[in-house]
Amino acid sequence: MKDYIEERAVSIANYIIENNATVRQTAKAFGVSKSTVHKDVTDRLAQINPALASQARKVLDVNKSERHIRGGMATKEKYLHIHN
Repeated sequence: MKDYIEERAVSIANYIIENNATVRQTAKAFGVSKSTVHKDVTDRLAQINPALASQARKVLDVNKSERHIRGGMATKEKYLHIHN
């Protein structure tokens, strides 16, 4: 694996952990696709640094379990602005 890809995977994981960031937020911050973020964290990082991969995975799992709530809140906010 290329060095810059390994460095990116570690940087992405650290960003997710420090900022409690979602895949979408992380992808935007690093200028890569959501697929790249996901592959870096789940596949590549597991080979490079399994402990860091596990920490990042925990944050992403929490975000995934809460995403339906965030979606509902965004929809509610959208319609509150329309009616006001």
